[in-house]
Amino acid sequence: MATQQLWRAQLRSYPANGHTAFIPQIRKVVLEFCQHYPSSSNARTFISNHLERVAREHPHVEFVVRQRNGHEPIARGFYANGRDKVVPLNKLQVTGIERKVQLLMDSSGAKIKPLKGARTVESTTESARGIWSGLHVDTPFTI
Repeated sequence: MATQQLWRAQLRSYPANGHTAFIPQIRKVVLEFCQHYPSSSNARTFISNHLERVAREHPHVEFVVRQRNGHEPIARGFYANGRDKVVPLNKLQVTGIERKVQLLMDSSGAKIKPLKGARTVESTTESARGIWSGLHVDTPFTI
């Protein structure tokens, strides 16, 4: 009986989001601020007082702080799919900046697709029974 040799490359598993594993889509968050602009004062406060706690809560994300003189403060998120998102932080309080950073971490990085004018449910095949309605049964559906 001949045995088939199993190569190491065949044993590789590829990560995928599903019911057994969750892979965060965010890879890196870059916070950019100006040392002199008054609009960056809350961003500087967030970086000095709250960023360490946020970084400890999310060890899978790389946090980078970069000084960018002469520009408004921004937060830039880099995602596993190769895309990035930029969120302006000017005129935000410290709690608002924390919410925007959390929004970047919760986002998938996918391009935003408008739902207006598009079909909300798409299928390759039509339903065998058609669309169900509570009005098409012998006894009407009541709550």
